[in-house]
Amino acid sequence: MSALSYAHGTSATTLLGDTIGANLDRAVAAWPDREALVDVPSGRRWTYAQFSADVDELAYALLATGIARGDRVGIWAVNCPEWVLVQYATARVGAVMVNINPAYRTHEVEYVLQQAGISLLFASLSHKTSDYRAMVEQVRGRCPQLRETVYIGDPSWDALIGRGTPDLYEELWIRKSELSCDDPINIQYTSGTTGFPKGATLSHHNILNNGYFVGESIAYSEQDRICIPVPFYHCFGMVMGNLAATSHGACMVIPAPSFDPAATLRAVQDERCTSLYGVPTMFIAELNLPGFATYDLSSLRTGIMAGSPCP
Repeated sequence: MSALSYAHGTSATTLLGDTIGANLDRAVAAWPDREALVDVPSGRRWTYAQFSADVDELAYALLATGIARGDRVGIWAVNCPEWVLVQYATARVGAVMVNINPAYRTHEVEYVLQQAGISLLFASLSHKTSDYRAMVEQVRGRCPQLRETVYIGDPSWDALIGRGTPDLYEELWIRKSELSCDDPINIQYTSGTTGFPKGATLSHHNILNNGYFVGESIAYSEQDRICIPVPFYHCFGMVMGNLAATSHGACMVIPAPSFDPAATLRAVQDERCTSLYGVPTMFIAELNLPGFATYDLSSLRTGIMAGSPCP
């Protein structure tokens, strides 16, 4: 049997060998009472202990729904706490989370549902002019592997959560013990500018180390609070944002469901964020806001500007 091998550049810091779930457990054990996630629009907040409990609650629900290791679970949603819960709960049960761009049109969603073999889809109710429920109903007859769609902010979300019960603790523990950091855990799609979108399959090892070393490069610690206005469906949001945060005990701050320059600056000010992410056009929009100088941004010490796409 062949064995996997790893190589990386000169560094005193070794690669992480954790699964995403195990790495989250380390953060929870170290910083249970520190804030892990803040959703500014709804005012909801989670400490690491509370966040882990809600991740487990969703993981129980996934097990109760019959999600097996390696099953494809789609997430087609704007930035919201439920997006983050799905990210970590699918990792806990070994399902492969498939990121779907909120800006996709019906034919693109149909392609991804079919091509990735998604069996369970989590979706927002709407985004801008898109009615997600109507769009899913339009294509689901041509997507035979799609068994169920759960809408965030809809009774179907509560119904799903209600299926999971703590008596599934042992089953979840067994499932987690069977997982390897080399297991596929995420599929991300290209923009498809030269044809249909193309999916790249990534492992715990791939994306956890990506997030961890990004956090190391800008010296994250449990004291940091990261304002994340970039989309979660892209690696900028879910990896450089979320995984960089949880691998260091930092806090993820969601300023708005999609980019809003004023909401972003208010979140930095009110939540005393130490780090801010964005693409150049986002930073330009913030700098050009009337009254920009009135925002107290003195808490910022770092951040990332990158060329990632933003819907």
